[in-house]
Amino acid sequence: MNTYHIKAEFENMDIAAIHDFLSKESYWAIGIPLETVETSLKNSFCVGVFDDKIQIGFARFITDYATFAYLADVYVLKEYRGKGLSKMLIKYIMDLEWTKGLRRMLLATLDAHSLYKRFGFQSPENPEWLMEIKRNNLYENS
Repeated sequence: MNTYHIKAEFENMDIAAIHDFLSKESYWAIGIPLETVETSLKNSFCVGVFDDKIQIGFARFITDYATFAYLADVYVLKEYRGKGLSKMLIKYIMDLEWTKGLRRMLLATLDAHSLYKRFGFQSPENPEWLMEIKRNNLYENS
């Protein structure tokens, strides 16, 4: 029987599990300190995928809850991939009433473009308007 389910909000997240994935397995946050992960989660809308009581996936929206959100730190553990859990996670987020009123949602992804296109994400209309400060390898010596 399928025991996969979604939980939202910081207090329902397994911070140690999220930190373990981000710091050891993600391509975007290798070496990130636990304290940084905890602070980032406290200041975001968090959603987790769970297999019974074990957190196996995660995503967060950095948002003002009114006009803008940035989707970040999305993952499903390798052994659970291919089961539709990332679709379930993103669908949950996109179906929330408050997200339907956001004027802009952004994300960055190396390899999951087809997943996000299903939910309406596309390349920026005016990429020349976007700018960034990117600090590569910020957590190397942490």
